[in-house]
Amino acid sequence: MKFSFAKPVLPKDGTVVVTVLADRRLGAAGQDLDGTTGGALTRAMKASRFTGKREETLAILAPAGVGLDRILLIGLGKPEDLDESALQAAGGTVVGALASSGETEAAVLVEVPPEADLSPAFVAAQMAFGARLRSYRFDRYRTTEKKDAKPSLKTVRFLTDDADGAKKAFGPLAAVADGVFFTRDVVSEPANIVHPESLAERCKDLAELGVEVDVLDLKKLKKLGMGALIGVAQGSVYEPRVVVMRWNGNPDAEDKAPVALVGKGVTFDTGGISIKPAGGMEDMKWDMSGAGVVIGTMHALAARKAKANVVGIVGLVENMPSGTAQRPGDVVTSLSGQTIEVINTDAEGRLVLADCLWYAQEEFKPKLMVDLATLTGAVIVALGTEYAGLFANDDELADSLAAAGRKVGEPLWRLPLGDAYDKEINSDIADMKNVSAGRNGGSIIGAVFLQRFVNKVPWAHLDIAGVAWSKKDTATVPKGGTAFGVRLLDRFIADRHEA
Repeated sequence: MKFSFAKPVLPKDGTVVVTVLADRRLGAAGQDLDGTTGGALTRAMKASRFTGKREETLAILAPAGVGLDRILLIGLGKPEDLDESALQAAGGTVVGALASSGETEAAVLVEVPPEADLSPAFVAAQMAFGARLRSYRFDRYRTTEKKDAKPSLKTVRFLTDDADGAKKAFGPLAAVADGVFFTRDVVSEPANIVHPESLAERCKDLAELGVEVDVLDLKKLKKLGMGALIGVAQGSVYEPRVVVMRWNGNPDAEDKAPVALVGKGVTFDTGGISIKPAGGMEDMKWDMSGAGVVIGTMHALAARKAKANVVGIVGLVENMPSGTAQRPGDVVTSLSGQTIEVINTDAEGRLVLADCLWYAQEEFKPKLMVDLATLTGAVIVALGTEYAGLFANDDELADSLAAAGRKVGEPLWRLPLGDAYDKEINSDIADMKNVSAGRNGGSIIGAVFLQRFVNKVPWAHLDIAGVAWSKKDTATVPKGGTAFGVRLLDRFIADRHEA
């Protein structure tokens, strides 16, 4: 789907989209169109329940003599609540409403309420960003889909007083969307296509954007001593990989310590010997979502030439049961030298992250670390599918991440850490075990385990198990892989760590 910007000249045919504020308030261009159509917009709103609330829609067949096919009203809500999230939702709602309507083109009348302190370029660019995010579709393996089942919409033009400014503002947003799409692609792929070795190869594509990519194979991992990560992978025919991606966007920075992003990349998780139930196991192809988000974020940062120094590290493994798989009760030695009694082989993501977090600290001396993982089902019980769990050893870092999440519509909810939880993973025969004796506080137990591999570095852990995959469409996220975290991390780095 193509998105463009043009002067606010009403087209002579096709579909026109008109934004409406709360209480059915039309802007100047909307009022002009209402007059041209003999009051058709006002009559349609009065005859319906449409009031202009955020993400409301009302489709109107254009009256005779106008030339247009249809008019689509999109609610923006109250002008005082009109921020980038609301604008993106409006743009996404346009695509959601028209994608399969039969229309191939649509023109959006971009209007800025006088009381909103927003530029026409900003409004148009944010709406286009939302539309682009919603336009994603993973259809690589559909070979018999009928034409009328495919999206018809091909082009959306945003009509604005500052088309050149909107195009310029849209550039970096489009780069972020590219990173989001990269993540959605790799998360949506089946596990016979995306496995540790093939995903590591895909990471190499980032070199074209200027990212330095280094792939650590099994031989290197053994030499380093990543026993926790290797133990997870030993039941699979696919060897593990750790991929290190470096974006040096601010080489002249006085403080050259990078921001470190670390992702769990279990490309398929059967649970290992502690095998999962068969029902729903196909969803475990997206247990590499944390790694997917880190890779997509690195893509976004490089594509928009972010003036920041960032290192992304992903641990890629497949957790399979076999004659070579690790067993409950095995003891592994992590890169840190600490030993781990593996009580449950389905608590494998924390073993992968333990070695990657330690490697990030030792190798790059980062100013802070953020890890992302579909770590626990317990966080879904706690927070559902609206919020990701946030754990941190640093209040400022936690607050900054939460603020970034609110701005982009990827909310976080902070959960506690503490010695009482940490004591639950003490082992009788090793330095620690990978789960506690009971089921209580499962997501917290996973976080305190990870904290044992973090020294004095400011660190945050995002448990994205409930938000990495969606079973329904939202305004800017079609159902499937969400890429939750890419926009959040991009905004966090833009707001806090760019020159």
